[in-house]
Amino acid sequence: MNTEQLIDALAAHRTLSAVPRPQLEWLVSHGEIRQLPQGAVLTPSTGPVEGFYAVLDGHLTIRVDRGAGPKKVMEWHGGDVTGVLPYSRIKMPPGSVVADEPTEVLLVPRDHIPAMIHDCPDLTTVLVHVMLDRARVFKSSELLDEKMLSLGRLAAGLAHELNNPASAVARSAHQLSAELAELDLISRAFCALDLSDEQCAAIIGLRNTGAESGKRWSPIELADREDAFVDWFEKHEVTGVDERAFAESGLTIEDLESLRQQVGDKLTCVVTYVADGMRVRQLSSEIEAAASKIHTLVAAVKGFTYMDQNTVATPVAIAQGLSDTLTVMKSKARGKQVELTLDVAEHLPPVEGFGAELNQVWANLVDNAIDASPNGRVTLSATAADGKVIVRVVDTGHGIPPEVMAKIFDPFFTTKDVGEGTGLGLDIARRIVQRHNGAIDVTTGPGGTEFRVTLPASAIKTVETHS
Repeated sequence: MNTEQLIDALAAHRTLSAVPRPQLEWLVSHGEIRQLPQGAVLTPSTGPVEGFYAVLDGHLTIRVDRGAGPKKVMEWHGGDVTGVLPYSRIKMPPGSVVADEPTEVLLVPRDHIPAMIHDCPDLTTVLVHVMLDRARVFKSSELLDEKMLSLGRLAAGLAHELNNPASAVARSAHQLSAELAELDLISRAFCALDLSDEQCAAIIGLRNTGAESGKRWSPIELADREDAFVDWFEKHEVTGVDERAFAESGLTIEDLESLRQQVGDKLTCVVTYVADGMRVRQLSSEIEAAASKIHTLVAAVKGFTYMDQNTVATPVAIAQGLSDTLTVMKSKARGKQVELTLDVAEHLPPVEGFGAELNQVWANLVDNAIDASPNGRVTLSATAADGKVIVRVVDTGHGIPPEVMAKIFDPFFTTKDVGEGTGLGLDIARRIVQRHNGAIDVTTGPGGTEFRVTLPASAIKTVETHS
C-alpha cells in the first residue's frame, strides 16, 4: 500500500473519516505500518504502549484476569483506534493486546503525540471522544468484575451462614415428627388417668414452665442436672423417661417432688407426658429460632444489596448499611477468628446517595481489614460532625508498609494471591465515595490501620430502614 492508498484508507476509516485530509497526511507521514500474524502480541500487559494505533484490518482483543479467569474486556476491528490517545496517561494496558486474526495497524510512536495535538486539532477532538468512551468501558468492566467477585465471596459466606440454621430446621422438624407421634400415644394414656381438673392444671403448668423457662445451662451444669434427674427417677422407679428433656428444662427436683405428691402412683405416665410435651415445645422453639436467623440473614442481604430499590439517589441510613455489612461478612470474620464490632452514634443523619454502592464500600474496607488482622479485631464506627457523616474501619493488623501505602488506591494493585483479589476494591471504593461528594483517607502504623470515609449528611433527617 503506497502513501496515497494509505491516506485513502484512512479517509474511509470508520473513526477517522471525518478528519480533514491534511491531518490524515500528517498521520501517514509520522507513522509506520505494522503487520501482526494471528496470536501476535501488539502490547504486552507489562507495557509499554508504543503509541497510537489505527486499526486498518483484522481483530485485536484485550483479556484481563481479575480472579475469575481471563475475560475479554475490549476489542478492536478494522476502523477502530487504540493505544496512546491525546491526553491519555496510559503506560501499560491491564492485559495483553493480542491479534485474534492477521491484523494490520498504522503506528504513530508516542513521542509524536504532543505534535499531533498541536498540528491536528480535528483529529485530536475525535480521539479524545474515543478515549472517554474507552475509559467508560474499562471502568464499567472493572466495576462489574469486582461486584461479581464480591458477590461470589458473599454467596460463599452466606451459604455457610445459612447452612447451620437450615440444617437445624431440617433436623428439628424431623425429630418433631417423631416426638409428636410419641406425644400422641402418651396423651391417650394421660387422658385415661382420670385426673382432677386441679391436677391437670398443675401438670400442664409445670410442663409449660419447663418448656418456656429459656434457661441455658453450661455443659457441666447440664451433666450434673441429668445425673440428678436419673438418680431421682431410679429412686422412684420411674422408667422410660427422657432425662435429657428435664435436664435441659427449667424444672427442678423440687418440682418433681411436688408433682409426685399430687399424682402418686400415676407418676411415670405423668412425667413421660410432661417430658414429651416439653420436648415438642423445645423442638418448636428451635425451629422458630433457626427460621428467625434465616429471615435475619435474608433481610440483611436484601438491605445490603438494596434489592427492589430505585436507581436514584435517596437518603441512605448508614447505621443500617453498616449493620447489614457486618452480618454478611460475619462468616469470613469467624473463619479468620476476627472479632467484628459496630459502634454507631445515636441519631446519626442519613446521607444522600446510593445505598448498594455505599455498602460495597463498607464491604471492601471490612474485607481488607479482616484479611489484615487474623485473630484480631475490626471495629466499624460512625459519627456525625459539621454536617458530615464519618465512617471509620479500624483493624488491629501490622499496618501498611510505606512502599505499599503509596499504591493502595491504584487500579489492579493488590498484595493478595492470584484469584483472591482484583486490585480494584479500594480504587472502586474511592470512586464511589467521590461520586457521593465524599472523601476517603487512611492512617496506618504498627498497631493497625484506619480508613475514614467522610460523606455529606442529607438535608432529610430521617429515613426508613428495611425490616
